[in-house]
Amino acid sequence: MDHSPSDLTDVRPIRVFILDDHELVRRGLSDLLSAAPGIQIVGEAATARDALERIPALRPDVALLDGRLGDGSGIDVCREINAAHLDVRCIILTSYDDDDALFAAVMAGAAGYLLKEIGGTRLIEGIRQVAGGQSMIDPAVTSRILDRVRTSGVNPSPDGDPGIPSPEPSPLTADGPADLLTPAEAAALIGVDPKTVSRWAASGKITSILTPGGHRRFLRSEIETIMVPGET
Repeated sequence: MDHSPSDLTDVRPIRVFILDDHELVRRGLSDLLSAAPGIQIVGEAATARDALERIPALRPDVALLDGRLGDGSGIDVCREINAAHLDVRCIILTSYDDDDALFAAVMAGAAGYLLKEIGGTRLIEGIRQVAGGQSMIDPAVTSRILDRVRTSGVNPSPDGDPGIPSPEPSPLTADGPADLLTPAEAAALIGVDPKTVSRWAASGKITSILTPGGHRRFLRSEIETIMVPGET
């Protein structure tokens, strides 16, 4: 269906918050994104502390977070945002192509992990994609992440905090615990935001299982059958 220009202006803009400790980077990102139709910059911060104070009040749709900061990291901020159950999707924007950081970002519940060398058009597309509930984690690395999750003995807690030892093998399925996925694993498997998986579970679209250790898990066989909008 065709939309007139007036129809498009009625669409609520995507509200974006920028965290970066370099003023010129913040200014450049703000100028780039402000010029993009349908995107509104609602706030900025130079430190993790300031970001954690401002984001809950501003409630952006997407938080664009610098990977490394003087007082922490964007991954730390992402973890805190998810622990507070804020409906904010996080993209880690970094200069470092680091597997450990990528792993930590996924475990913290990030919806995207992008290098700062990305082009402006692709960044804007990524923000729109993440705001729509999809993931910007490169599909080429999802299997590597899932393998590491399974072999590291670490699973995210329900609030997305990494570093929690895996619970004891669950007897809840005949096929064993390998067929139970954490929210982060389920999201990475089909390329969506972990919060999208949680919403599906809350609405009854997918089955969730509570393990003896109190962790919520999802059936691999069911997750693999989900068709994400926009994919074939």
